[in-house]
Amino acid sequence: MTESLGFLLSDVSRLLRRRFDERARTSGASVAQWRVLKILSRSPGLNQGQLAEALEVEPITACRMIDRLEEAGFVERRRDPADRRAWRIHLTDKAAPVLDELHVLAADLIEETLQGFSTRQREELIAALEGLRANLTTVQEGNEAANG
Repeated sequence: MTESLGFLLSDVSRLLRRRFDERARTSGASVAQWRVLKILSRSPGLNQGQLAEALEVEPITACRMIDRLEEAGFVERRRDPADRRAWRIHLTDKAAPVLDELHVLAADLIEETLQGFSTRQREELIAALEGLRANLTTVQEGNEAANG
């Protein structure tokens, strides 16, 4: 290979994020905000720390993102019934159309990205990436168990 796999994956990911961000700006959401909305749609009620971990950012950064999304009316903080000091983050009804629009933008971008790939090539690419993710997840979980 002329380029390392890690660099190639990182470069493709960066380019996808950039292109998506360009398109998403028309909806008023950044890639970072889209990621927050997407994560919360999959896992409603995360607290700020859990959300920061899922986003791989510092808790203060997640807090700022939540603040902006709350000001825009896309998320709300609700008290954690098990811990009065903590807040759970939930999507509002206003977030649904934005998520729908961003899903369409993402699907269009992926279609353009995969232009010229046959159905078989697309399926093989997805399977290969899922295999890489599974391998890395297994390695990470194994390391965490070994390190206690």
